[in-house]
Amino acid sequence: MNMDDAKQLKMRIPQLIEQHKDELQSLCLKIHSCPETGLNEFKAAEWITAYLERNGFIVQRGIGSLPTAFIASYGEGKPHIALLAEYDALPELGHACGHNIIASAAAGSAIASRVAVDSFGGKITVVGSPSEEFHCGKELLIREGVFEDIDLAMMIHPGCVNASIISTLACINLEAEFTGLEAHASANPEEGVNALEAIILSFNAINSLRQHIPESARIHGIITDGGQAANIVPAHASAMFMVRANTMEYLESLQQSVEDCFKGASLSTGAKLRCRWAKVCCKPMKTNRKLASLFNQNMVLAGREMETRTVDFASTDMGNISQAIPSIHPIVAIAPIGTSLHSVDFLKAAASEAGIRGMLDGASAMACTITDVLSNQGIINEIKKEFQSRQ
Repeated sequence: MNMDDAKQLKMRIPQLIEQHKDELQSLCLKIHSCPETGLNEFKAAEWITAYLERNGFIVQRGIGSLPTAFIASYGEGKPHIALLAEYDALPELGHACGHNIIASAAAGSAIASRVAVDSFGGKITVVGSPSEEFHCGKELLIREGVFEDIDLAMMIHPGCVNASIISTLACINLEAEFTGLEAHASANPEEGVNALEAIILSFNAINSLRQHIPESARIHGIITDGGQAANIVPAHASAMFMVRANTMEYLESLQQSVEDCFKGASLSTGAKLRCRWAKVCCKPMKTNRKLASLFNQNMVLAGREMETRTVDFASTDMGNISQAIPSIHPIVAIAPIGTSLHSVDFLKAAASEAGIRGMLDGASAMACTITDVLSNQGIINEIKKEFQSRQ
């Protein structure tokens, strides 16, 4: 087949997406109405894999130590393209992250891409990646070898703008715990060692540290245990923090500075400190610009005006994949500019008519981008050349 055949095929893709609109909308809203937090997404994973299986995909459920991860493949050979599905929700706020849209867009794009695989060869795989929010699930899948045979990867994330080039921060989680000594807070407070006081001193030290770090870096946390009763000197207190930086090198430096804040509080109060850094972290996103350019062109076909500037977008474990293989993580607008992710307003947007439209447009643009890649060996060569040049 020639390039004209590829263009004709791309014209069919929006129609294929529309044919599956009712099922994709149902899948999207079902996941939204049944939020499951990271590593507990059993229903969402089953709904997505069942849909893909009904449509000709070979599914492997449960990857290594991740029972809610999956691989669903169609075709064989090269190029091998991955579509990333996320489907974990936030505690209390549910899918205010919009991961229900990510999952259904990946599924819809994969199904619409079958015609390209049938025409040009190659292979598409939907990779179900659990717990993006808290456990950096994609890094765990990398360590399981899931991406060793994959040539490039893509996904979409809902947001407030249409943009394919994003800048994200490296991010790691910290659990800090102080152990002190209980005592009656009124009768004999001098006999106690106040673990809560150590937590408060740590927070104050980190507030001071913020004055001396780059504006791009972030340190934020919550107290997860502050004692049980006001008349007892707390013998135990704990906190959870997230530390972010624009490079892995500075993240490591910042980790030491943050830990020093806790160590100082331990010395000041006498409470014993235990710091537990997560064994995995999110890496900065390295967007493949050639692949992003193709996606932009296909989003314009869907009637969306794309941002040309780089858009800041917190942190994502898709960054880890982008450091290993050529990748994109475009943002698709489903809410007005200024709507905050991880908010009640964004939770509503993720189940709105605009949310469904964004999901369908994103699925269509990814499927058209896959068609571009599968139909032209020169494109995959350019993508890989760019990736290697930025190593």
